[in-house]
Amino acid sequence: MTEKAQIGVTGLAVMGRNLARNFARHGHTVAVHNRSHNRTKELVEEFGHEGTFLPAESAEDFVASLERPRRVVIMVKAGKPTDAVIDEFAPLLEEGDMLIDAGNAHFADTRRREAALKERGLHFVGTGVSGGEEGALHGPSIMPGGSKESYESLGPLLEDISAKVDGEPCCVHVGPDGAGHFVKMVHNGIEYADMQLIAEAYDLLRQAGGHTPEEIAGIFSGWNEGRLGSYLIEITAEVLKQVDAGSGKPFVDIVLDRAEQKGTGRWTVQSALDLGVPVSGIAEAVFARALSGGADVRDAAAQAGLPGPAASSGTYQGDLQADVEQALFASKIVAYAQGFQQIQAASAEYGWEIDPGAMAKIWRDGCIIRAKFLDFIKQAFDKNAGLPTLLVDQYFLDAVSGAQDAWRRVVAAAAQQGIPAPGFASALAYYDGLRAERLPAALIQGQRDFFGAHTYHRVDKDGSFHTLWATDDRKEIDA
Repeated sequence: MTEKAQIGVTGLAVMGRNLARNFARHGHTVAVHNRSHNRTKELVEEFGHEGTFLPAESAEDFVASLERPRRVVIMVKAGKPTDAVIDEFAPLLEEGDMLIDAGNAHFADTRRREAALKERGLHFVGTGVSGGEEGALHGPSIMPGGSKESYESLGPLLEDISAKVDGEPCCVHVGPDGAGHFVKMVHNGIEYADMQLIAEAYDLLRQAGGHTPEEIAGIFSGWNEGRLGSYLIEITAEVLKQVDAGSGKPFVDIVLDRAEQKGTGRWTVQSALDLGVPVSGIAEAVFARALSGGADVRDAAAQAGLPGPAASSGTYQGDLQADVEQALFASKIVAYAQGFQQIQAASAEYGWEIDPGAMAKIWRDGCIIRAKFLDFIKQAFDKNAGLPTLLVDQYFLDAVSGAQDAWRRVVAAAAQQGIPAPGFASALAYYDGLRAERLPAALIQGQRDFFGAHTYHRVDKDGSFHTLWATDDRKEIDA
């Protein structure tokens, strides 16, 4: 009897290859396929000893080597390449079979594909996979969407290869159609914010504190032992320790200061605008990358000699290292609070019924934003699944309240010394906006009514109103 594979992977670049190896290492027979067959042969030749691989040169042979229901993992570039693979494989599959897109697809594309394939009796499972190539091989955080029926068959395999925390898999069925890819998108948006905040902390310690990259690496290593303990803090220390072999300079000083992006952060901000959710921390991180990459504009500014502060404000009034740690932690809380609010808003908008506590649970390991305080996020949503914002949970309320004075000193010092800190500043502004008894939005509504007759509501009675601004007595009328 010909051996059949429990799962197949098509697209064997680094991520696809490592996912295939991960399945094989866990005892699953894995069918493997790539548009260029040489890559398939190289995988089997180099890693065949890790488990059982069934290489296939054609799509037909690949599908034929899979047991029913067939589970086909697609690991190719998002967009048209993914659609091309779907168009190639869908006609070869039968009712009940699954196509699993484990790339960084836009959730709207996933919704479209899921609806189209459902009409053909096929399951389309948009699956977020976080952790990079190391996570793919050793245990990623996995965020599958799609139908509950598909997860009953696919879920045990994904849970098997995922990261584990106290024996619990970092994998859960997120929700229907595009829910999995949406949550992965927001994960990446939070990642953008987290990285920007860490970069600002480094910049303040170096410019305002006068520390060397090596000294800052030691500071970050110390922070990693405390409440800021996370994968990103850990690798930041490693990057800052690195010395360029050729020049003998700190590695961070020989890297061009233009941060690139692949689009998931931008998607997060675009979606938040559609949902009406203020993710200012994520947006500032996306804009900061765009500013860093704007070579022409930055060169023009340099040539023009844009002036900074007339003079230094002098010695920092406080313990800069301790204050930056407080500001970083508080700003990080705001970024996560905004991301989780966006997930809750999308869940309500699209009827996904996402459990936010479960998202915090599966992000505790395997993914890029894994951090110690995700346990507290999970606990917050376990206590109140409908929590409007993490900032009103007692743990986070106390943490931000305790950080407030230091946070304000850091933001003020950055402004006074001309050190850009948009992440810290926007997080503080968001916090102050939430706690304000009244916002200047009342004036904005007055302006809108004046030039566009957009109406307004009053604080003292119900209904919509419009003021006849063009008349002499400016009479108010019911709108």
